Amino acid sequence: MASQAKKVRSAKSAPVKKSRFSYIGEVVAELRKAHWPSRQEAVRLSLLVLLICVVVGGLLGGFDYLFYWLFNKLVLVG
Repeated sequence: MASQAKKVRSAKSAPVKKSRFSYIGEVVAELRKAHWPSRQEAVRLSLLVLLICVVVGGLLGGFDYLFYWLFNKLVLVG
C-alpha cells in the first residue's frame, strides 16, 4: 500500500515539459506584471544607495586607519 502511495505522489509531482519558446513568453508576461519605478523614484533610490555606500566606505576607512594607527603605536613601538 505504501508503494502505491509513492507512485501516486511521484506522478503528481512530475514536471510538465514545455518548449523553450513558451518559457520566453512566460518571462515577458511576468515582466509586464512587475511594478516598475518611475524615473524620479529610480534616481532618488539610486542616490540613496550611493550615499549609503559613501558613508559606509568612510566608516570602514576610518576604522581601518584607527586600527593601523593603534597597531603602529602599540606593536611597532620604535
